[in-house]
Amino acid sequence: MLKKRIIPKFLVHGGRLIKGVRFTENWREAGNPVSTARVYDSYGVDEMIFVDIDATPNGGVVDGRIIERVSEEVFMPFTVGGGVTKLEQIEKLLAQGADKVCLTTAALRDPGFVTRAAQRFGDQCIVVNIDYSDTPEGRQVFAACGGEATKHTAFDWALRMEDAHAGEIMITSIDRDGSMSGYDLDLIHRLSERLEKPLIASSGAGSLDHCRQALDAGASAITISSMFIFSDHSPIKVRSYLSSNGLNVRSQTGSRS
Repeated sequence: MLKKRIIPKFLVHGGRLIKGVRFTENWREAGNPVSTARVYDSYGVDEMIFVDIDATPNGGVVDGRIIERVSEEVFMPFTVGGGVTKLEQIEKLLAQGADKVCLTTAALRDPGFVTRAAQRFGDQCIVVNIDYSDTPEGRQVFAACGGEATKHTAFDWALRMEDAHAGEIMITSIDRDGSMSGYDLDLIHRLSERLEKPLIASSGAGSLDHCRQALDAGASAITISSMFIFSDHSPIKVRSYLSSNGLNVRSQTGSRS
């Protein structure tokens, strides 16, 4: 049985890590990407995710210089995202040290791009993220960092992206982002019963039990941000708690160990 993964997720703005609430509120600085990656690597996290939130609104792409510096410091897998719209950009990011590339808006603009990327680089390199919010129409998917509503629902879009050969699906609740109020367990459970590819649950971690609930609901991995930044919970605490509650997690070992 595959081990459950613990993945710190960080947003990059102006070369620094930041964290907000519901994508647009209460932004706070959270440190330097390189030194932070080094710290979490020493904790033995399974992976890390960096998303450059400047890239898509500014018509750019995630800063490859940060990727190169992080890859020089740690050897754990890490995923990067932000503004990626071309196969050549994916190729460059992977060459700079990223293990996976995360697509959000590009997948919505051109679903075939996901398929082409998976065919060229392998499914395992392509993560499709789904930003969504609860609306009268249901769990509505949003593009452009939450700024543009689409006609898709999160459940249906996740299934479509698996059919497009995404290697992993990440669901990110805009409403729960930074709230530390718990993951969207209903959607996690429903998707985990239908998806064959790994499901990453993002947004809402605020306690050790929130983490357990999301993994018990069927998530293959969870991302954690605010809980690590603004509380005394560490990856070591999370891993120990999950293990003591019968979940199959990797032992705590840094990539340099």
